[in-house]
Amino acid sequence: MIPEIHRIAVENNNWMSDTDFAAAFAISQIAPGPNVLLMSLVGWRVAGFAGLVVATLSTILPTALLSLGFSRVEPKLKTTSWYAITRKSFPPLIVGLMISSGLVTAKASIHSIAGVAIAVGVAAYTYHKKTNPLYPIFASILLGIVAGRLGYL
Repeated sequence: MIPEIHRIAVENNNWMSDTDFAAAFAISQIAPGPNVLLMSLVGWRVAGFAGLVVATLSTILPTALLSLGFSRVEPKLKTTSWYAITRKSFPPLIVGLMISSGLVTAKASIHSIAGVAIAVGVAAYTYHKKTNPLYPIFASILLGIVAGRLGYL
């Protein structure tokens, strides 16, 4: 969803800048339900409280109805061969979509070599250490503040 939201909100309609989108995305990642919150923040930015309500409901209702409907027919589908193949294809698809989201967000929010270094450092640390991701996130915030004060960001 993130790349498409970015394309519509920033590139096609100019409702917000890359910086505003990156800030909304960062805020949405901190809170529970990140995609819902991001859509709500974009809706608020575009049309105030009414936009927030419409964006939130249009994000929640279709997926809730689809999930409810699918949960009713899934027991019948479990015995078909195409269903098993489809279920096995979802993990690589989801990983690809997550990478795409990360790239779009990076493009919208990283504008310097220092930003690239911080992002790569956090990714490498998180990948290799397998610890709580809040540690590198907090460290990157401190690095970002220092780099910004020194004029590198």
